[in-house]
Amino acid sequence: MRVSVDFDVCASTGACMQVCPEVFEVRRDGYLYILVEEPGEELRAKVTMAADMCPTAAITVDD
Repeated sequence: MRVSVDFDVCASTGACMQVCPEVFEVRRDGYLYILVEEPGEELRAKVTMAADMCPTAAITVDD
């Protein structure tokens, strides 16, 4: 699985970080960072939920 973010539409709300802090982090500078671009299968449910909860649909999960 590969995680990507369209930073042009990302609002850095932190919703993804609340669901899956292992992969997403909003830092003090106000920007979202992907900590692990290819997380393991054990995180699939959390990553998918984070993508679904993104208010701007900026997160893409590819197999």
